[in-house]
Amino acid sequence: MQTTPIRAKPEAGPAEQPFTYPHRREFIEPDWRRIPGFKDVSAADWENSVWQRKHTVKNLKELKATLGALLPDDLAESMERDQRERATMSLLVPPQMLNTMNLEDLWCDPVRRYMLPAYADRLTEWTNHPKASRDSLHEQDMWVVEGLTHRYPTKVLAEMLPTCPQYCGHCTRMDLVGNDVPQVSKHKFGIGPKDRYAQMLDYLRRTPTVRDVVVSGGDIANLPIQQLEPFVSSLMDIPNIRDIRLASKGLMAIPQHFLQDSVLQGLDRLAKKAVERGVDLALHTHVNHAQQLTPLVGKAVRKLLDMGFRDVRNQGVLLRGVNDSPQALLDLCFTLLDHAKILPYYFYMCDMIPNSEHWRLSVAQAQQLQHDIMGYMPGFATPRIVCDVPFVGKRWVHQVAEYDRERGISYWTKNYRTGIEMNDADALSRKYEYFDPIDQLSEAGQAWWREQQKAA
Repeated sequence: MQTTPIRAKPEAGPAEQPFTYPHRREFIEPDWRRIPGFKDVSAADWENSVWQRKHTVKNLKELKATLGALLPDDLAESMERDQRERATMSLLVPPQMLNTMNLEDLWCDPVRRYMLPAYADRLTEWTNHPKASRDSLHEQDMWVVEGLTHRYPTKVLAEMLPTCPQYCGHCTRMDLVGNDVPQVSKHKFGIGPKDRYAQMLDYLRRTPTVRDVVVSGGDIANLPIQQLEPFVSSLMDIPNIRDIRLASKGLMAIPQHFLQDSVLQGLDRLAKKAVERGVDLALHTHVNHAQQLTPLVGKAVRKLLDMGFRDVRNQGVLLRGVNDSPQALLDLCFTLLDHAKILPYYFYMCDMIPNSEHWRLSVAQAQQLQHDIMGYMPGFATPRIVCDVPFVGKRWVHQVAEYDRERGISYWTKNYRTGIEMNDADALSRKYEYFDPIDQLSEAGQAWWREQQKAA
C-alpha cells in the first residue's frame, strides 16, 4: 500500500496580529501651556472647574484668540461657513477637551472633526439624508411627562436639562439641547425644572413596571449637585427602581467638575444610600477617541468607584474620520480599561440627524467593526456595536432582519411595545427601517435615491 509522504511546511516568518497589545499610547495630561491662550495658566487654575467653565470656547472669535497661529486660516473660514450653513449645534469646547486635540494638524485631528466641525468635512451631494429628522429617535413622541421618555418596558430616560458643558456636532438631541443656530431653532421645555422633576417622580411612583432610570439631559455635569442629589435620592426611595445611571460626557470633557468637594460629597451620599437600598448606581460617559483620556479623567473615575459606584461605563459613537477602524476602537477600549478604569459598553451608530452623513457608517461597516474587535478584550469589556433604530431602540448590528445593501435600507423587528404603541396590534410584527449613508452605496443605489428625491 502506497502512502502519501508528509511534507514539511515551508518556513515562514512570524506573522503579526492585526492589533498588538500592549499598545504604546502615553497616558498623560498634555501640556496646556503650548496653547497661546493658556501659556500662563497654572496647574491649580487648570484643575479648577470654575476656571475651566469661564474659559470654555463659545464661538469662533474665542477659538481664534485661544489658539492663535495654531488655528489655520482656511480651517477657521470653513468652520465659520459651517456654523452659518450646516451646523446643528453651536460651538462649546472646554479647555480640557481642546487640550486633547492634535494642534499640529487640526484639520485631521479626530476630536476636532466632531467637536469643531468644518464645512469642508461635510459631503457635497449627500450632506443630509432624505429620511433624517430633528428628533431622529422620536424621544419627544414618547414623553409620558415633559422630559421623561418611556420607550422600553422597564427603562426610562429623564432629560433633566437642555444644556451641556460641551456641544458635540453629532448630538442626537440637537432638537432640544443647546443654543439656537441658523439651521435650528431649538425646542424649549414648557414646564419649569421643579415641576418637571416632580411630575417625573410622580409618574415613576405610579408605574411599578419601571426599574431602570437614566438621568441625562443635556448633561448632568451642568445640573447643580443641589438639584441632582435630591432627585436621584428620591428615585432610590421608589421601591421598583433598582438601577440608576447618571449620564455625563462632562466626566471626560471637564473632569474638574467631578473633583469639586461639593460634588464629591453629594455623590458620595448618593453612593452610600444606593448601597443601603440595594440600588445599582453607575455613571455613563461618552468618549470617542483614546487621546481624550487623561490622568484627570482617571482621577475622577477612581473617586466614583472608591465611593461605591458600581461602574463607570463608556458609550461612544461610531464616527467616520474619528474611530472607524478596529485599531482606533481597540486603542480606545484598552486606554479606557487599563488607565481610566472605564468599562467599554456600547458604540452607537451615529443617529440620522440633519447634516450628519459625513459622520455616519453603514450597517455593514458597523458589522465588520464588531467582527474585527472581537477576541481582544474579555467578554465583559467587549463593547457591543448597536443601531438605535427609530421606534424600536437599541439593536446589536447583527440583529438586522433584512438588509437591502444596494439601497442601504435595513429592516428591524422588536419584541416590546413603546408607550405610543399600546393599541397597535401590528407593532411586534412590523419591520422598521434604518438607512445607510447614501454616499457609501453603489452608483445604482445612489441613482435610486436620486429618483426618490425627484418623485418626492
